[in-house]
Amino acid sequence: MKKTIILILLIGIFYVFISDALAKNLMIPEDAIRIRIIPNSNSAFDQDVKGKVKDKLEITMYDLLKDAESSEEAKEIIKNNLELVDNDVKNILSKENYNKGYKINFGMNYFPSKEYKGVKYEEGYYESLVITLGKGEGDNWWCVLFPPLCLIEGEEDTEVEYKSIVMEILDKYLS
Repeated sequence: MKKTIILILLIGIFYVFISDALAKNLMIPEDAIRIRIIPNSNSAFDQDVKGKVKDKLEITMYDLLKDAESSEEAKEIIKNNLELVDNDVKNILSKENYNKGYKINFGMNYFPSKEYKGVKYEEGYYESLVITLGKGEGDNWWCVLFPPLCLIEGEEDTEVEYKSIVMEILDKYLS
């Protein structure tokens, strides 16, 4: 009985600390640089094109920013590679026979509020790379370029091993 009470208390304490840590991990640092892709509309075609631009730019931006050590360094890298970003977008739109035009803006751009995993991200102007396709009236995608909170690792295959602290505690006390 005593072990069960201790176990329940440990799990409760663990839950409180993990919930707090997860919430803090979802917070965006003040000096973060975001990326936002706004499609022409919510049509299946426009959303598909947005997805293809997103997929390509995730790889491009990861390759460019993977070694950046500060937001200032990341800003310089992005500024110096806007032509590469432009070429990536232009090539995808050409392959998709997309003729509605596009704009690329790097600087302070407006972001609407967003709720994600129980955390509300406030609307406001943020340092960001924004790609607007056509009229830019569709549901957008955005994430954080630096620090790289959403960029994929395009280079390496790594295996990840997940461990559950709760299961380790249960195994320890119930064994």
